[in-house]
Formats: sequence, structure tokens, C-alpha cells
Amino acid sequence: MPTRATYPVAEVRNNAGFDGRTPFRLTDPTTMDALYEVHVKGPILLTELLAPLIADGGRVLFTSTGLTRYVANPAYSVYASMKGAIEVYTKYAAKALGPRAITVSALAPGATATDFAGGMIRDNPDYRAMITANHASGRVGEPADVAGAVRTLASPSAGWITAQRVEASGGQSLLAVGRRPPLHH
Repeated sequence: MPTRATYPVAEVRNNAGFDGRTPFRLTDPTTMDALYEVHVKGPILLTELLAPLIADGGRVLFTSTGLTRYVANPAYSVYASMKGAIEVYTKYAAKALGPRAITVSALAPGATATDFAGGMIRDNPDYRAMITANHASGRVGEPADVAGAVRTLASPSAGWITAQRVEASGGQSLLAVGRRPPLHH
């Protein structure tokens, strides 16, 4: 059996996922089960399986979503609920792994130009403009923005950040849609 001494794991990044649309009152049990398997059951069981191999002082990072904080399209209600479950589990895992100085956090990206939801933010300029209108940063995220947040949370300098939901959203939902504050120089 592998041990921490022979095969130390520096970090576990739970990042599998899919959007699985579940419009309110039209939630399909098969889609709901698949969302649970990928977003809750899989990350929890993988983390617990790998826990004995994680190096003391290591990192566990779950991927959540900005949709747990701000309500957007109701078609993502079950997806967001599953991510909310991982945010709660993050705190319990942090408590269990804390004595070994292993940090556990959940990164919650905001709207990002990826293939999520069929790539709507990335590929549809009108939709992208609508989403951008409520971002304090004036733009949606790019994959490199999320990667930078992951690198930060995995770094040695983040050893005091644990049991946290960390949002990387460019200030999404801080502005009323269509209202940008004036820029002063």
C-alpha cells in the first residue's frame, strides 16, 4: 500500500464538472444524480481516499462556483446547490486535515470564458456583453485568471488560508446591470 513517505501528494485539485441544466420544476432525476456524482460524491471520496497520502502542509482545493453567491439563471439551481454542498464539506475537511497543516479551500470562479454552458460566455458576444455589464472589473474572467487564483491558493504563502470559500470573479454582481461607475484619473 502506498504511504505518505513513499508517494507524498503535495496537493489535490478537485476540478471535474459539468453544468447540467435543471430548470425549476423540470429537474430530471438522472441529471440530478449525475451532478451529485461529479460535483459532490466524486470529490469527497477522492479526497478521503488520498488523505493519507497528502504531505503534511499540503493543499486540497475544491472548485465551486460564483453561482452559490448570486442567483443567475434558475436552470443552474441544482448545479449551484451541489457546489454549495462542497463549500460546506470544505470546512469539515479543513478541520479533519488541519492538525497536519493541510489547508482545504473552495475556489468559486465567477463568469469565465470557457466551455461551461456550451461556451456561451466565450462564444456569444451579446451574452458576454450582458454578463460583463455587472462586473466591477469591466470584463468576464479568462481561464488564466482562474489559474492564477489556483496557483495562489496552492502556494506556500497561502498556508494560513483554510476552510474558506475564495471567490475569483472580477467583482461580478457588484454593479447593477448596465451601470458602470465613472472612471477618475
